[in-house]
Amino acid sequence: MKILVGMSGGVDSTVTALMLKEQGHEVIGATMAIWGKKEIHKKIQEKFAGLSGKKATHAACYGPDEKEDIEETKNVAQSIGVPLYVFDCAEQYEKIVLENFKKEYIEGRTPNPCIWCNSLIKFDVLPKLAKANGIDFDKFATGHYARIEQDGNRYLLKRGINENKDQSYFLYRLKQDQLAKIMLPLGTYNKEEIRSIAEKHGLKVFDKPDSQDFYEGDYNELLEVQPHKGNIIDKTGKILGTHMGIWNYTIGQRKGLGISASEPLYVLELRKETNEVVVGGKDDTMKDTLVAAKLNWIPFDYLKNPISCRAKIRSTQQPTEVYVTPLENGNVLVKFENLQKSIAIGQSVVFYDNDIVLGGGIIDA
Repeated sequence: MKILVGMSGGVDSTVTALMLKEQGHEVIGATMAIWGKKEIHKKIQEKFAGLSGKKATHAACYGPDEKEDIEETKNVAQSIGVPLYVFDCAEQYEKIVLENFKKEYIEGRTPNPCIWCNSLIKFDVLPKLAKANGIDFDKFATGHYARIEQDGNRYLLKRGINENKDQSYFLYRLKQDQLAKIMLPLGTYNKEEIRSIAEKHGLKVFDKPDSQDFYEGDYNELLEVQPHKGNIIDKTGKILGTHMGIWNYTIGQRKGLGISASEPLYVLELRKETNEVVVGGKDDTMKDTLVAAKLNWIPFDYLKNPISCRAKIRSTQQPTEVYVTPLENGNVLVKFENLQKSIAIGQSVVFYDNDIVLGGGIIDA
């Protein structure tokens, strides 16, 4: 087959391209340019340029050193004999991912930009741009640790066999038409095996660190908002201190609150309407229910009846038992078997039936 591989210069996407080529496929590499050219990007670029040789975003996928990353990707693609095309996705990334990121944080929510980027940019805009530019291919592949299988007329998304590296959480928003055209060759491998393959082939990226976040700098650089002074209060409304913007805090945050108390305090709620940060004790962070909106289901189109399954609210968490009830407005009520710590509005809850990803949604309450 003719396969387009999304490449980032890391070990996973590089080995993906290498493996597919060695299997006899015609492999074409594609990478995204997503760093913008607006005034804010220029200012950040200038700031990092003065950091005495420090590579600004070595552990992030979005940042001012993108040009260096693209050059590294070109070099590694050349080393395995794969042509690489660079597509400018900055405008779409700004509109789809960054605008959502900004809006959510300013509203006091905690978004996950990687989830939006995967379903709407990496697995949508990128392959479409390749097609529009005359690159013909049968499948689009990436180095994600997850699996895709066909079951009748539906495509299923499954967890990667290595539970510690499984990335299915980040892919739950993929649609049937996308899953039908995707290959995920690394889903049956663990990370150590992939690094070993890269090392055996003499690839310099074999020990390259993984990206840990979508942006390594200060989020305020991207939000472009002015400080907005407000109160930090406890559950009774007692003022304990002040803050300079609710977007500087996340649910469950303990450090950096700037207030003292007889017991550790955690962020419980971010109230945009009153510009307040609500804090409380550790027990106050525990809940066993949530409401999720903007659902995407994979084995079926929508949830008709309540189901028992497993779910997780963080990518690194092991799925836990839940009871999911569909609501009249299309949302779902999720009841956990055990208390969950710091359920953050804006993050995603993803549902599983053993290793099958049922779908998921955005935590709304």
